Formats: sequence, structure tokens, C-alpha cells
Amino acid sequence: MALVLCIHGIGQQLGGEDTLASDWVLALRDGMRRSGCAEAQLPEAGEIRCVFYGDLFRPAGRRLGVGDPWLTAADATEFDQQLLAAWWQAAAESDPRVVHPDARTLARTPGGVQAALRALSGSAFFAGLAERVMLSDLQQVRRYMTEPEVRRAVQDRVTAQVGDDTRVVVGHSLGSVVAYEALCAHPQWPVRTLVTLGSPLGIRNLIFDRLVPAPAVRDQGGPRGAWPGGAQSWVNVADAGDVVALVKDLRPLFGAGVACYLVQNGSRAHDVGPYLTAAETGAAIAAGLGAQDVRE
Repeated sequence: MALVLCIHGIGQQLGGEDTLASDWVLALRDGMRRSGCAEAQLPEAGEIRCVFYGDLFRPAGRRLGVGDPWLTAADATEFDQQLLAAWWQAAAESDPRVVHPDARTLARTPGGVQAALRALSGSAFFAGLAERVMLSDLQQVRRYMTEPEVRRAVQDRVTAQVGDDTRVVVGHSLGSVVAYEALCAHPQWPVRTLVTLGSPLGIRNLIFDRLVPAPAVRDQGGPRGAWPGGAQSWVNVADAGDVVALVKDLRPLFGAGVACYLVQNGSRAHDVGPYLTAAETGAAIAAGLGAQDVRE
């Protein structure tokens, strides 16, 4: 098994375990260096493992001339439309090149979906992504949050990788939701630290209110999400321009125990690489592994 378990987010259906590891391991070790760790304190490559579940969202191949494999705006469900509208709103607020949506164009119809896709494709955040790719990413979030069999299959991948020596779980994007729910379901695991990067956990209605376990209803202060199992610490890292991490500060929803940091990832606001190389991320992982001499 591994000391550090890494869980990827959306858009990884064309990869695999080794492909992910080639990106995650080096960046994770660099982040720990930036936090002040000595070389001897860095986990070896074999002590860092990536959970891969992207293949669960990869469509099967099709015989030529049979069916249409590409998603279109007409395929967007109400869940997809709401999440796309939230992304559009956030992108417009952080990127002056994105046309600000109004009540008539907030992705409530296929035409609105098409308008949102066009607007986002011209943003710095989603630059280079084809419309069908954005729709595919939306679909992955929706399927995990609404289809129990998909959720179960993803969670099984995580459970199979956690061992008696696992101390830190790092989740990026949708992977942060997967990591959170896995720890909630297994409080007996020896994991000390949860690190969430570019997390959508704070998005009300679409993500937060659909979590398992469901947030507790309180008389005052709104619903409160459960603490992630037996974890002693939880560190959430978000870039100010990360559209997926709509809610940067998770403390109002999960409690004051969540340590929340804002970082600067440059033009790659949501990419896992800059998140992993951030000193704040490295310090959280180092602390979870019991490494000394890391920055406060």
C-alpha cells in the first residue's frame, strides 16, 4: 500500500494509474521541498499511489456508422445546466474576457447551454477545451453525485488502495469529494490528514447537499457537513481564480477545523500540478507524514 494516496478529478478518463503517477509524484515531492522538507523526509515514489477511476467514465468504442458518440448541448441535464451556470457566473466574475450571463442566458435551455459553452471556451480557465469535453466533465460530476452504482464503483477503487500505512489522502477536484466521502465512511482508517485541492465541496445544492453522509440540519447557522472520519487535520487549498472551487472557504460549512489557504496557480488555476507544488500543500502532506522542520 502507500503512505500517501492521491485521488484525481474530472477529465482523466483517457489516463491510467501509471500516467497519473508520472504527474502527481514529482509535483507532490516538489511541494514538500517548497515547504522546507529535507530530501530524507520525502516519500519515495513507491510510497505515493494514485487511485484511478477515470475509466468508469470512458465510453466504449463504437463501430463506425453506428450511433453518434459525441455529446451535444441537448444532452445536458438540469444538473449539468445548473453547474454550467455556476461555472459561467464564476468565470465572468474573475475573467473580464467572459461575457457576464443574465437571467435569460443562464443555461436553462439547450440554447442557453450553448451560449455558456461558447462563453467558457473563450475564458482563460477553460481555454483549449472543446465544448464536448466540457459537457463530458459536467457529466462525470453529475453521474458521481446522482448515480449510486457509479459512486459505489469509484469508492471501491479507493477502499482497495488504503492500507495500514496510509497516512495522507489528497483529493483534487471531484477527487476531493471522493476522498471526503471515503474517509467519512471509514473512520477506522489510519489516515491522519485530508488535503483537498480545487475542491467543489462547498457548492450548495449540487455538491454539498448531496454528500454522503448528508449534512446535519442545525437550528441556527445552516447545515453542517460531517468531519471526514478519523482524520486529525483537513487542509483545503484553492486558487482565487479556480472556477471549479466556487467556495474557497469551507469553514462555514464544515467547521473551524478546516485550514483553508488561497494560492496562486497562474494561468493553470485548476490544474493539479501547481496545486501540488504549492508550499501550503507540501506542508500539509509533510505534517500528515510526521515530517519535521516544515513551515508553519
